Amino acid sequence: VQLQAFGGGLVQAGGSLRLSCAASGFTFDDYVIGWFRQAPGKEREGVSCISSSEGGTKYADSVKGRFTISRDNAKNTVYLQMSSLKPEDTAVYYCAASYGTAWYQWGMIDNWYSYWGQGTQVTVSS
Repeated sequence: VQLQAFGGGLVQAGGSLRLSCAASGFTFDDYVIGWFRQAPGKEREGVSCISSSEGGTKYADSVKGRFTISRDNAKNTVYLQMSSLKPEDTAVYYCAASYGTAWYQWGMIDNWYSYWGQGTQVTVSS
């Protein structure tokens, strides 16, 4: 099982970035994918998640209306489109995968996820 997150970078406040999470080694369609982030000195927090089949989504209040999660099962990839970025969005962003149906209850909780990718750094300058 492998998850690879990429697409991070340095962007000015108000700008946009698109993160990608490429997966391999498991039946991608069956897994919930979540995005998490961890800023220096802070705990890791759930940003967004997307269900395996019906494409249901969930967002942290801090990113609602600015971030959009989507998945392309044909490419085994999940995307996180981030717009109107703020300095407080600066963090290392991670994607994770979980096999389960209770995504709405647990999808924003990191302990629910079994597989993790390496992080990608997002830095938003003011």
